Order: sequence, then C-alpha cells, then structure tokens
Amino acid sequence: MKISLGIFCSLMISQLAAQTDTAVQLKDVTVTATRHYTTALLSPYSISKLSNHAIEQFQARTTPEALVGTAGVFLQKTNHGGGSPFVRSLTGNQNLLMIDGIRLNNATYRYGPNQYFNTIDLFGVQSIEVAKGTGSVQYGSDAMGGVIQVFTKDPAFSEKAKWSGNILGRVLSQDAEYSGRAELIYSSSKTAFQVGYTNRQFGDLPGGRSTGVQQPSGYAENAFDVKFKWQLNPHWLLTAAHQQVQQKQVPLYHRVALENFAYYNFEPQKRQLSYLKLEGQTQQALLSKISVTASSQLNQERRNYWRNGNANRFVEDDKVHTLGFTTDIYSVFNRNWTANSGIEFYADKVNSSKQQITIASGAIQNQRGLYPNDARMQNISLYSLHHLRMGKWVFEAGARFNALTIDVDTASVKPSSLVFNAAALYQLTNQQSVYLSYSTGYRAPNIDDMGTLGLVDFRFEVPAYGLKPEKTFNTEIGYKFQNKSVQWSVALYYMHLTNLINRVQVIGQQIGGYNVYIKENNQESYIRGFEYDLQIAITPQLIFNSNGAYAFGQNTSRNEPMRRIPPMHGRTFLQWKHPTVDLTVEYQYAGLQNRLAQGDKDDNRISKGGTPGWGIMHLHAGKSFGTIQLRSGIVNLFNTDYRMHGSGINGMGRNVYISAQFRF
Repeated sequence: MKISLGIFCSLMISQLAAQTDTAVQLKDVTVTATRHYTTALLSPYSISKLSNHAIEQFQARTTPEALVGTAGVFLQKTNHGGGSPFVRSLTGNQNLLMIDGIRLNNATYRYGPNQYFNTIDLFGVQSIEVAKGTGSVQYGSDAMGGVIQVFTKDPAFSEKAKWSGNILGRVLSQDAEYSGRAELIYSSSKTAFQVGYTNRQFGDLPGGRSTGVQQPSGYAENAFDVKFKWQLNPHWLLTAAHQQVQQKQVPLYHRVALENFAYYNFEPQKRQLSYLKLEGQTQQALLSKISVTASSQLNQERRNYWRNGNANRFVEDDKVHTLGFTTDIYSVFNRNWTANSGIEFYADKVNSSKQQITIASGAIQNQRGLYPNDARMQNISLYSLHHLRMGKWVFEAGARFNALTIDVDTASVKPSSLVFNAAALYQLTNQQSVYLSYSTGYRAPNIDDMGTLGLVDFRFEVPAYGLKPEKTFNTEIGYKFQNKSVQWSVALYYMHLTNLINRVQVIGQQIGGYNVYIKENNQESYIRGFEYDLQIAITPQLIFNSNGAYAFGQNTSRNEPMRRIPPMHGRTFLQWKHPTVDLTVEYQYAGLQNRLAQGDKDDNRISKGGTPGWGIMHLHAGKSFGTIQLRSGIVNLFNTDYRMHGSGINGMGRNVYISAQFRF
C-alpha cells in the first residue's frame, strides 16, 4: 500500500509529538501576510517568519544573509555588498520588498538579482516575514514570487518613565568585519522613542580553501534610525520614524575579476526613509481600525568605473525620490466576517546622469544617464481583502485594481492590472490544518524596463516602450501541524507565468564590445515545486530544525529551463539551550544546478556545466552574564569552497566571529 510522503511524515511526527510531552513549548507564530494578525496554523498561505532572536542566534552579516536558511528562500550575491533573495525562484523586481508596511520597490528596481535589500540595517530589524506565492492583492505590484516584509525595532510604552539602551560589537577574523551598534530608548505611559546608530567596516571577503581572499570586495557602511511613538488617547497612536543607510566604496567584484575592469564601485549607495503613521480604533464596525501612512524615500546609486585600457572613466548617478500615501481600513461585518480595504498611492521621480571623464586630460563630458532624467511614475491601487471564519473553515478572498502612469522621454504609458486571490483552510484538529489557495500576481513595467540605456551586467540595454504587466497564476496546497513540541508544514505549488519581460539580443549590434539587448513581453513559463519546514523540541533543552525547497522551472516559449532557478537547498540545525548557555550545530546545503538556460550559459558568473553542489557547517555558541550577552562561532567549519548559484563571488571560508551585547 502506497502512502504519500506528507501523510507518512505527519503520522511519524504525530507519534514523536506524543512521546515528547515534557518538551518545551514551541511558540505560536503570528503573521500579517493577509494584512491582519493570525497564527501561521490558520493562515492559508506558505509563510516564514524570522525573529530577532533567530537573527541574534545565527549572527548573520547582513539583512539578505539573515534569510539564508529560511524555508523556501534562496540568496544570490552578485557582490559582497549585495544579496538578492529568491522567493519561489523569482528575484529582483519580481518580489516585493517592504519595510514597516511601506514599499521599497521603486521605478528603477531591476529585473534579476540586485543589491537593494542590503540597504536595510540588520541591527535595526525586529522581524522579517516572507509570504510565498501571494501578495499582489495584499500589497500590490511586483509580488509575483511573494512579499518580504521587514519590521523595524519598536519601542514599547511603560507605566513609569525609564531609560534603557543597548551597545553591541562584533568582529570576524581575517579583518572580515568590524561592526558596532548603539541604541538609546525612552519609554513612558504615553511616549516612547528609540534612536540607534550603526557603523560597519567589511574587509575583502576570504573564500574557502582554494579561493583565497577575493579582492576587491570590502566596503564601509553606516546607518542611523530614530522612531517616536505618541499615545494620543486610548484609541489613537501616532508614530514618526526616520532611517538611513549609506554604503561607501562597494566593489562589484566580478567586474574586476572577470571583465578587465580596474575598478567598478557603488560610491555611494544610499537609502533614506521617513514616515508618519496614524493608527486608531473607532466605535463604527465598518471603521473598526484605521491606519494612515505618509512616507518619503530617497534611493541613490552612484556607479564609478573604469575598464583597463579605456581612455575614459565613467560616473553614473541615479536618484529616485518617492512619496507615498496609504490608508488601510479594517471592517467587522459580523463575528465571522472581517475585511481590510484601502487605497495606496506612490509617486517616483528619477534623476539620472552620466559623466565621461578623459583619463589623460580630466575633461568631463556630460551624457544621458542610465535612465531618462526627470522620468516619473505614479502608482495608485484600490484593494479589498476579506477574511471569513465558519466553524473549522477559514476563507480568504480579495481583489486589487492597480493603475500606473509612466512618463519616460517623450512617451507616456498607462498600464493597469486587476488581480484577485482566493484561499480555503480546513482545521482538521486543533493541531492540524490543510489549505488550498489560488493567487494571481503581476508586475507592472517600470522605468528600468522602459528607459534603460547603458551597461547592465554583461550586456548593453536600450529603451523599450509599450511593455505590458507580467502576470502569474499560483496554485498551492499545503498541510500544517503544530502542538507544544512540533511544528511542521509542507507546501506543493504550481505557478504559471505569462507576458514575461525578457531581454532580447539585437543581432549584429554591439556597443563598447557588449552585445545590445532590448526588452519585450515575449515569454511564458511555469515553476513547480515543494517546500517543507520542521521544528521539534526533542527534550526541554534540545531543538531540531530542518527545512528544504526544490523548484523546477521551464521556459515554455523557448523550450529550455528558466533562468536562475535555484537548486534543491535547505538547512538543518540542532540546538541545545540552557537558561544562560546555548550551543548550535548548523548545516546548510545546495545541490548541483546544471539545468541552465542560454542566458545562464552566457553569464560569466556561472561555471561551464553549472554551479556545483555544496554543503557547509557552522558552529554557534552563546553565554549570558546578566545584562551581557556573548556570542561566538565558527563559520564554514571545514573551509569549503562554494558559491550560491548565479552569484558573482564565492561564499565565506572558515572564519571565527565574536560578538558582545550589553543592555542597560
């Protein structure tokens, strides 16, 4: 008799759970993927959540790297100062990045891997949620693979006025990292604020046993954040926040190592975000909760490069100013039926310039930037998402209409999309649930799609007008189990992608030795795969955790694999916990990826024949002395050479880290 893997595993886990009554309680995970708070067990979507505790436990270097090992998330690193998360095998502007409910994606976010997620200071992060295969109805354009939302640290109110703070320092061997962070917090019954400053110096990245130090790859970073909260009255809360990150001299390593550049640096890479949020409750059921947010963002990317033998060097500078205004209303129709409805508006203005500087004379010639200067994009959405609870059934259904106006050069285009989703979850018992969901997603073409003119990766791109939104149709079935000692989830999905915007080579044309490409809506593809996530409290002190993901992507238009599909990958770790001590043994792996599209074969960052599989082991330890927390560990214990598929730089070789945190 044949038994499916999911049923077999659930039976085995149930038996194990029954035998571990003395295990510590695993905490319920609360998520916001459907714009309202619910437990992961009752959410009809595949969701992963990374807590601040986990971030501190594994001592990740950056915000992107903190996601390594998160169920169903893969990370590509074009350079040491980057890091582009893959969700359901999609990355770049096909995933929506958010922070505190505000879109980070803007009019120039690039297709394929990019570095923007690394402009979030990890030391200011409270938690990260990843909603996979859904998000366009909930949060808008770009959420084709899913949504990654960062929540920053939030000062709490207290009955009595008090001051507190936090000082943290971390170093890695071989001069790989020197980081420091200081926070000051004030709280009272009606007022709270937090201010923090981070300074970081990253040396050139040491690789595995045969790689050596990868030079140039190191860079500097500093960050500042402040958040104020006022309890205006028992029903209304006002929050004001500002955050900024600046990275200096960030090398694009593979340009120097593989493409004969003397240097290619992001100098600087900068992000600023300020927002004002008003949240409150009313006595009206249809206006039960209201949240209004006004935001202002600035993203700057300046590229400074010179190719060996070229008579000229170049400086390209792109700035994107974004104004945002969002309103979300939570309505209660009856005890079983609630809804989130609202309107979102974002307006981007792009300033782009380029200078050609003659090496011999220093003469400067101004040229058109990567994007048309003063290009603009306006993005407005209306949405309504409904939540129903009927006995053991949970239903989610909603729709969003999105309209854009994009002004590029002399062209003005107005793409629009209507998307919807529907999901049903059935609670088998208080500890088990099964769900089925169907989500449509889209990505409206942006200024990067339509207006790019210049060198991108290993190609030269020219503008393309008249592009249409990309669309996805995602079907998912899943199972979840949770009790005091076991949390287990598994999901199988199939995603159909249409109208994909693809770079097409213009045959016979080259500029500066690079082939010329233009973008077109000319492809359809599909991705099918599975994910699992398992956590077991074996004893009151011992926790086992394992997750893995596999995806198969096929470009049906060209009858070849989709580009950049991650291999089978995952993480397993065993942690021993004591009130003041914890020890963790962690294993990360990725399989061989030799299913390559022609674009992968043309990519100089991918080895001929594909990216080899690898497995690496880390050791982590922590010890508390009252208000002092010490952590230390060994990264890549066996000094293995490895590279994340599609990356432009190898992963870190064996290294020792030490961190100390003092709370007062």
